[in-house]
Amino acid sequence: MLTDFIVTSRLLLAAFLSGLIGFEREYHGRAAGLRTHILLCVGSTLIMLTSMYLFEIYSGKVLCDPGRIAAGVVTGIGFLGAGTIMRFRVSVRGLTTAASLWVVSSIGLAVGLGMYSGAIFTTVLTLVTLLFFSKLEYLFVRRDWYRVLIIETRDMAGQLFHIREELANYEVEIKDLEVEKSSEPGNTVLRISLKLTTSQYDEEILAHMSRVEGVKKVKWEKI
Repeated sequence: MLTDFIVTSRLLLAAFLSGLIGFEREYHGRAAGLRTHILLCVGSTLIMLTSMYLFEIYSGKVLCDPGRIAAGVVTGIGFLGAGTIMRFRVSVRGLTTAASLWVVSSIGLAVGLGMYSGAIFTTVLTLVTLLFFSKLEYLFVRRDWYRVLIIETRDMAGQLFHIREELANYEVEIKDLEVEKSSEPGNTVLRISLKLTTSQYDEEILAHMSRVEGVKKVKWEKI
């Protein structure tokens, strides 16, 4: 029997568990962050609770499947997840966030159903995957790295040539280049999309670029 206490406690637990995952996404600057994950999980929990409530009301009166409404969440979450996936220059972003949204919806359904152990364990596994597996993937799995180098430099003749000459020492491939006006008069901002075969020279590239004549600032764009 669904009481007010059960409904309230399950909704609060859903908000807490999804908040842990959402905080990780928010911390790393993803578009779908804390609020999105909490709203999605709480909504999924309420849908599951509503399905169970309907089953209790109409049980024995009409044929009622408590999982039918909840099944719509699994289908509908695809549209929200697709909205977080985008092609950004030479790479595709948002796949991990879309997957986390899908997992959070399943956590919400599990909490709504009262399967607390499965919901909590899934939350732990998801956090471990997001926090630690990405580092292992970065160190041991990836073969190509796509990064965006942002350089603010003075408008100088042949400046781009010197920058490309420095990058050539690290066997990187320039995939895209954007030139923007800086807020500082006389300066230009270069956004250079690079394909690298290793990540071990990240700091070294920044150090060498900062020593190029006319370069004012240099950094990697956060991903």
